[in-house]
Amino acid sequence: MIPIYEADRLEDLPLFDRPPQAEEDVDAAVAAILADVRTRGDEALREYTRRFDGADLERFEVTAEELRAAWDCVDGNFRETLRQAADNIRHFHEAQVHRDFCLTDRPGVVLGQKVTPIERVGLYGPGGTASYPSSVLMNAIPAKIAGVQELIMVTPPGKDGRPNQDILAAASIAGVDRVFLMGGAQAAAALALGT
Repeated sequence: MIPIYEADRLEDLPLFDRPPQAEEDVDAAVAAILADVRTRGDEALREYTRRFDGADLERFEVTAEELRAAWDCVDGNFRETLRQAADNIRHFHEAQVHRDFCLTDRPGVVLGQKVTPIERVGLYGPGGTASYPSSVLMNAIPAKIAGVQELIMVTPPGKDGRPNQDILAAASIAGVDRVFLMGGAQAAAALALGT
């Protein structure tokens, strides 16, 4: 039987109890990973990929051919679902685009707005324990519509060292420019710091 909880009494449940030490431990572990990637670069990334993902990679970047091939290898129904979702996401976010404007309707007064997109954006494509192609679409498509010139995605490899094909197919239709196989805090560090 599935338990039913009353929303106004959730804070009383042990379900949400987490010892303060747990958060401190996570913070310390992430800080150590970030520092290690800053210091040792790709060497640290390879070590964490072996340790956390169980994959021993010679190269991190997914080739353009592999990205295109992922689109062809996923199920046709899934491709159509991705197409429809991408169209819906584009339609919605195109309506949100802020545009430059300039008002000069009074002598000597110039008012306006200039929108400048970020040049390059890094995003995370959840494809390890659970695969969320929708996250790729919902992050990459709005960025492209906003005018971001280059989208770089990281996604964890499987134990066989291969990327999740559903995630790559989503990246392909969403306009992701480059994909690197790495996950976790070390992937965020690589995006933020470079290696």
